[in-house]
Amino acid sequence: MASPGVEAEREPLLGDHTPGSREWDIIETQEHYKSRWRSIRILYLTMFLSSVGFSIVIMSIWPYLQKIDQTADARFLGWVIASFSLGQMVASPIFGLWSNYRPRKEPLVISILISVAANCLYAYVHVPASHNKYYMLIARGLVGFGAGNVAVVRSYVAGATSLQERTSSMANTSTCQALGFILGPVFQTCFALIGEKGVTWDTIKLQINMYTAPVLLGAFLGILNIILILAVLREHRVDDSGRPCNSINFETANADEVQISQGNIDQVAVVATNVLFFVVLFIFALFETLGERAVLLGGLLVVWAGFFILLPWGNQLPKIQWKDLHNNSIPNTTFGEIITGLWKLPREDQSELPTGCPIEQTWCLYTPVIHMAQFFTSVVFIGIGYPACNVMSYTLYSKILGPKPQGVYMGWLTASGSGARILGPVFISHVYSYLGPRWAFGLVCGIVLLTISLLGVVYKRLIAFSVRYGGIQELPR
Repeated sequence: MASPGVEAEREPLLGDHTPGSREWDIIETQEHYKSRWRSIRILYLTMFLSSVGFSIVIMSIWPYLQKIDQTADARFLGWVIASFSLGQMVASPIFGLWSNYRPRKEPLVISILISVAANCLYAYVHVPASHNKYYMLIARGLVGFGAGNVAVVRSYVAGATSLQERTSSMANTSTCQALGFILGPVFQTCFALIGEKGVTWDTIKLQINMYTAPVLLGAFLGILNIILILAVLREHRVDDSGRPCNSINFETANADEVQISQGNIDQVAVVATNVLFFVVLFIFALFETLGERAVLLGGLLVVWAGFFILLPWGNQLPKIQWKDLHNNSIPNTTFGEIITGLWKLPREDQSELPTGCPIEQTWCLYTPVIHMAQFFTSVVFIGIGYPACNVMSYTLYSKILGPKPQGVYMGWLTASGSGARILGPVFISHVYSYLGPRWAFGLVCGIVLLTISLLGVVYKRLIAFSVRYGGIQELPR
């Protein structure tokens, strides 16, 4: 048994081990432990930068698109935004498969290089004489393709952590991803001081302005990320109990590892988790031990409650926004009126905000208003439920897969999430526009109820690989 000082040094970041537990007796050298967690932290950074790459230009895409190509309209903007998720959906299984058979540095470095090149292309989309909007579409699609490395990140984290460490590690990974989405627009705002004109480097025809500076920063951070991966990242894998073992994605496993890997992955549980994760991400586009199933179920119930609250109730009908009505004030404005008013805001006079429900949307004549109190209450519920569902979906999935290579499976899970981010906005915008909020949010409630039913059917199958085949006993709840 190691000395108390050594034990304290070996304890994981979030305190997953407790004295007297089976994991506490695992032999792992300080050097191995430090190297393992340094590698995991580098991949936390990779996840963060991948999310920043998506959100750092999201607020400026539309004005920049209009500036470089006057033929671009709002429908093409939708394709530009969706191209990121399309690229990620295609790339995730590819990089996941790659990481199963080769050192993970390879797909990580190549994917980041693709993102760096795509960001540089984005900075030059103003140069061609025509078809500039298509160059922007390609650039954003390639950035998304590079972001397919999140499958490799999650696969590595799942394989480099014990069963007890995995929930907190997956939570940290999702936290870094969320921080990237949040801070990306903040970084972009800082570059607004440069202005639209900025400065031009005539020799290489590079314009550095409020639109291009964020992607150039993204390219620089990508290069820095590559250097850190090459210098720090090492291949580490531990079994579900935390014992160090070989990386079976490209090294020969020993006899003990082969024996524990003999069981078959529960494909029903795998497919069900993919469906569950798809619905979780679909909804959004619009913890410890083995209790993830209960947390996932609770999260879905809270999300359902949030959308149920958002349904139109009462008898108060919205004001109607007549064609010839222009009003600079917005008294008693409801959530639906704000959204539709902003969407139909005249480009030529953006200081004048039309109020009321557009008359061309016939459901405005009989659908009650959604009050701001409903909206904010719903946001709180969904904001609580979504993170729990997201983290638990990834955690359960990694535990179900067990010691076998997870690259391809993580790729498919990431692809399902990307597909949800593509279909979610299309679904909610069309149903809301043509049928109104009652149908839109009612259908979402129905989808969540079906998902809860699916979770109930497969609930007993959502257990860790090592628990299923007797390697570790499931903790009582």
